[in-house]
Amino acid sequence: MPKGEGKLIAQNKRANFDYFIEETIEAGIVLNGTEIKSARKGKVQIRDAFVRIRNGEAWISNMHINPYEQGNQFNHDPLRSRKLLLHKKQIASLIGKVQREGATIVPIKMYLKNGYAKVLIGVGTGKKKYDKREDLKKKDANRAIERALKDRSR
Repeated sequence: MPKGEGKLIAQNKRANFDYFIEETIEAGIVLNGTEIKSARKGKVQIRDAFVRIRNGEAWISNMHINPYEQGNQFNHDPLRSRKLLLHKKQIASLIGKVQREGATIVPIKMYLKNGYAKVLIGVGTGKKKYDKREDLKKKDANRAIERALKDRSR
């Protein structure tokens, strides 16, 4: 199964709007029992999340997973940092790319693949305001072209 396929749990639509995503990597994520139950229900928000490399390990911070309704005292902290499962070579390449000025690692989407929770992370550089405006102009132009072709084919 290719990267990014499976049952979609959460998606960060702002990532492609705010960053030029140059490379994507699929990573596993360490979740507690009630976290995976809540994630399977789709109660995950990754819009403000980011990835940090600490002590040779990748950690995702600011990812919000709602507490499980039937979780009682075993529920988790919704905003705790969670470890990402990556190979050492992948972490080393991420460190090299992030040391460039302006590069950052952002989660793009979270999904279930063969019963395991996966996160698709992207390495990208931030867009300036004029880049964002240019992207919106291109989208509008493409929509107008699609509309014209659709009306023409009728």
